[in-house]
This record gives sequence, C-alpha cells and structure tokens, in this order.
Amino acid sequence: MTDIIVYSSDTCPYCTALKDYLKEKNVAFTEKNITTDMEARKELMNMGHMGVPITIIDNQEIVGFDQPKLDQLLKL
Repeated sequence: MTDIIVYSSDTCPYCTALKDYLKEKNVAFTEKNITTDMEARKELMNMGHMGVPITIIDNQEIVGFDQPKLDQLLKL
C-alpha cells in the first residue's frame, strides 16, 4: 500500500482541491494540518517548505496540486 501524506492548512483552496481529488479517486491519505498541528508545521519547514499543499508519496514530494504528477505516481 502506498503511504500518502498531505500537508495542508485551513485557508488553502489548493489543499481543499487536492484532498477532494484524492477522495474522489478513493485514495487514502494522512492529512497533516499545519494550522492546528505545530509538529506538522515544523516537519514541513524542516523539509524546506513554507507553503502548502505538499504531498509525500513513497518519499517523493509534490509541491502544489499537480494532478498529472499525482496521477503518474498513483497510477491513476
């Protein structure tokens, strides 16, 4: 099973679109909300990112809502 982590925030429309897309495709993921989870915010910053969404799929990072890249990595 593919391990998918989505770093998001409450006010990010791209995060909402990304999560909706994954749900529509029945793709399970773990959400780490940097608005409410300070540990997730630290993790994101330690990876060198300041913005969201960031998706991690099998240790590969996707910056933003990059649907073609998601489809490629998830074989959709």
